[in-house]
Amino acid sequence: MKVLILGGDGFCGWPTALHLSNLGHDVVIVDNLSRRNIDNELEAGSLTPIAPMGTRIAAWRELTGRELGFYNLDLARDYERFLRVLQDERPDALVHFAEQRAAPYSMKSPRHKRYTVDNNVNATHNVLCAVVESGLDVHVAHLGTMGVYGYGTAGMKIPEGYLDVEVVTDEGERLMQQILYPSNPGSIYHMTKTLDQLMFAYYNKNDGVRVTDLHQGIVWGTNTQETSRDERLINRFDYDGDYGTVLNRFLMQAAVGYPLTVHGTGGQTRAFIHIQDTVRCVQLALENPPAKGERVRILNQMTETHKVRDLAHMIAALTGAEVAMVPNPRKEAAENDLHVKNDLFLDMGLNPTTLSDGLLLEVTEVAKRYAHRADLSKIPSRSLWTKEQRAGVPEEKTEVRSQ
Repeated sequence: MKVLILGGDGFCGWPTALHLSNLGHDVVIVDNLSRRNIDNELEAGSLTPIAPMGTRIAAWRELTGRELGFYNLDLARDYERFLRVLQDERPDALVHFAEQRAAPYSMKSPRHKRYTVDNNVNATHNVLCAVVESGLDVHVAHLGTMGVYGYGTAGMKIPEGYLDVEVVTDEGERLMQQILYPSNPGSIYHMTKTLDQLMFAYYNKNDGVRVTDLHQGIVWGTNTQETSRDERLINRFDYDGDYGTVLNRFLMQAAVGYPLTVHGTGGQTRAFIHIQDTVRCVQLALENPPAKGERVRILNQMTETHKVRDLAHMIAALTGAEVAMVPNPRKEAAENDLHVKNDLFLDMGLNPTTLSDGLLLEVTEVAKRYAHRADLSKIPSRSLWTKEQRAGVPEEKTEVRSQ
């Protein structure tokens, strides 16, 4: 099939593009390279060296003989051009990664909050609107987040998107209905993903757009089978306080001898998934699209849950690193449980990659190899969730721009 990868230069988008291309699909990347520009803003680039897009594409062609298409295009602002791309390329599916993905970055300042909403909500709406206007029957697979649910549970496993509820009418009749599982976003970033859910539901109901919404856990790992083939294809490794996902950040800190920074009590339970399973799940979602007329399909894209402090102690035992408890910059419960269903992906044939010493050490070795590129001053998280936390902290004056 022909697949557009929106945000195909990013941490999840790039390995997904290579994985699908390697399977024989015709892949076209759409990206405005804004994540590279945010590296410049934060002065904290990827630990691994990221080649220019032209170099990446040429390396893939050299190694495999396969072409990757590329459009440098801002989905949030260039609707007409994206519509022309859809009409010209006529894809069977598109995978939507084209959103600012970091909760801490979204909370850095009022400016960053507004940028995240403007970019994420406009991009998603422009995609849906263009699909309808193009007249094409395009399957939209979107990378969402488990964070739309919040990080608590009502004593039950969080279902895959929908909750069965009983409604009692005025006449006393009891009716069963299904509703979207109540959202409880914990940051501006997570709020935009919650708004995405409502837009998907509307365009599915009103215009019959076929949508799969992938509620993903925290991604760990760096490389996939494809990105490991050549250093020019290497994937991102974010370690800074804004973009470094917690497990990768711990592994990098262990590699460079920096204490593992655990926020608060470390009692926050999170869902996790390895980057190799991310690309596999996207593949399975595209191979099993919803039928025309079917409601939005919601899949919980995660493989296991862990408390943050347990991860820290696991890595400390593996590497000899120290564990440091630091004040939590977020507004969240000190302790929570999280129980999640992921039956649909298991039924599709996903064989989950779970935490193992071998894989953890593999990531640590990548971190050691590129440790000379690390700026240790960028490791602590400096994004504070509330006005009270920010009192007395000077606001950063860096402008937020997209390319």
